[in-house]
Amino acid sequence: MRSVFHREAVCPPQLCHALFRFVAQGAKKAPGQGLASRPELTLRQQQLVALVAKGQTNKEIAAHLNLSEFTVRNHIHRILKQVDAESRSEAVEAIRACGYSIGP
Repeated sequence: MRSVFHREAVCPPQLCHALFRFVAQGAKKAPGQGLASRPELTLRQQQLVALVAKGQTNKEIAAHLNLSEFTVRNHIHRILKQVDAESRSEAVEAIRACGYSIGP
């Protein structure tokens, strides 16, 4: 009762334990990332995503950035895995939602 009177938080031990276990499990699923993490995109990945957002194909992106199509495909594959996206458009949406400014 004193804790409530002094406006202190009251948390039963079982609840605290369950909460800590839940947070720890979330950290294991996404190592090195916070609860609302922002993917660490390289400058090159940001350039690629901006061109993907414009609707360019791998071939067009490769020509624009003077890369091989294989390299572009590799970069995009890694970006999709990094943001856990199934498609290019889903990746663009996820990256925008994280606060990156990537154009249209």
